[in-house]
Amino acid sequence: MQTQCDILRTQVLVIGGGVTGAGIMRDLALRGMHCVLVEKRDVNAGASGGNHGLLHSGARYVLSDPMAAAECQEEGELLKRLAPQCIEDTGGLFVAMPGDDESYAADFPDLCAKAGIAARPMAPAAALSLEPALSSELVAAFHVPDGSIDPFRLSLEMIAHARELTGCNLLRGMRVTNFEIFDGRIVRAHCLEAKTGRKLIIEPEQVVNAAGAWSGKVAALAGAHIPVLYSSGTLLVTSERIARRVINRLRPPADGDILVPGGTVSILGTTSVRIADPDLCRPSAAEVDLNIEQGAGMIPALRSIRYIRAYSGVRPLLMANTGAGDDRAQSRGFALFNHEAEGLTNFLTVTGGKLTTFRLMAEKAADLVARRLGVGAPCLTSSVPLPEIGGCEWTGPGRSPRAWLARKEEDGPLLCECEMVSARTVDELTKDCHVDAEELGISALGVRSRIGKGSCQGAFCGLRVTAHLYDTGKCASRRGLLSMRDFFANRFKGQRPILWGAQMRQYELAEALHCGLISLEMLPSHKPDEVR
Repeated sequence: MQTQCDILRTQVLVIGGGVTGAGIMRDLALRGMHCVLVEKRDVNAGASGGNHGLLHSGARYVLSDPMAAAECQEEGELLKRLAPQCIEDTGGLFVAMPGDDESYAADFPDLCAKAGIAARPMAPAAALSLEPALSSELVAAFHVPDGSIDPFRLSLEMIAHARELTGCNLLRGMRVTNFEIFDGRIVRAHCLEAKTGRKLIIEPEQVVNAAGAWSGKVAALAGAHIPVLYSSGTLLVTSERIARRVINRLRPPADGDILVPGGTVSILGTTSVRIADPDLCRPSAAEVDLNIEQGAGMIPALRSIRYIRAYSGVRPLLMANTGAGDDRAQSRGFALFNHEAEGLTNFLTVTGGKLTTFRLMAEKAADLVARRLGVGAPCLTSSVPLPEIGGCEWTGPGRSPRAWLARKEEDGPLLCECEMVSARTVDELTKDCHVDAEELGISALGVRSRIGKGSCQGAFCGLRVTAHLYDTGKCASRRGLLSMRDFFANRFKGQRPILWGAQMRQYELAEALHCGLISLEMLPSHKPDEVR
């Protein structure tokens, strides 16, 4: 007997919950349109959550991709004005070490000038006074306007703003399984919620494919083709912040040549490994070793510092050539495919690009959607600031400790001691995080806060937060326990490549707690309709 499906109608279906999909959603909402954003996992589950968090000045690409460099420069300055709550305007240094290409260093300031990037030369001694962690052997340095950006707060606030503007919907954990196409138009998108087995049909007027590295798979559902390469990159998170500024190696892009401050930690990366499928992306011990070996050439402390996590993301690179060389030679630009040559009149794909250029990507996609729908309203994202919206601010390092210190007597117990996330903060998150879901487990809370981001990587707070959700009625079925197990499994995936020293001892304690004490690994898996 066929199960009856719910039907949801909307002007625009956006597929992909990264910064580009969230940016498209907000852009369209500012023009008065209603959207449904479908994401098969959760916000920023792909490249938008698996990167440095670097707000590019563009200087990294001045030789290999000057057009992308200029786009980064322009968009970076826009974001600093329009979304300052998501950005730490740290500035950055490009530093050359003995043996680096002297001609590259000599050409660097002129290449930056052509892209509109301010690159100020500094004496090595001056650079060392600003960043004492740098190697004393550095031979040249330039200051550039790099910064650090919180992609999670950025996406969450854009989604929340779109919801406030036109009632847009975010459907997380929902995967598009197939399209119904009639007379050159997608008339129905069939969706499946993996954890519950719930089926949903969405009837859109326009469909936007913003699925990043998965855009080729989504396009294939409509019989279209996207020439995308999958380049995986591994990054490491240190236990403390090493430098105040972004530190770049002054050479053509390579492994382990960027260190980005991320609040109370630093992020080192990244590698570039061609993979056959974006679902195969995961950090490896070999890439961890390579990052440390290369990074220590400019910051010696990277050899001995404690690492608390490794993670990876997939770059969706447009296939400019199909050679077996370094994928860094591929363009960092983006492309918009209207698919009209393939006989589709209400389907488009936007892919490629950088985190820094997401707004421009969203604008171009939204312009095409508006033209097709006959909407004359212009793009406003280049002039309307992104508002700060309650429930989205907890991703920022230091936000939870400041809140707890200001009101500790009324905040209740600390559920996450590493990041000082209190019971009251968790309550506020479950109330204000703008998610359509019957139950909100710890995995979703971890995306929207600092829960599990500290040195214990969720070993203790995972149990405390889940227990609190049950105690307060936010969880009532076995799904809360399954969510906790998924949360720990994801944390382990990031710890496995860096398990030595203090972090190995930390994980052995977590294993004893989760398996030896509460036998979490024995929790049976259930089919979606059996979860109770």
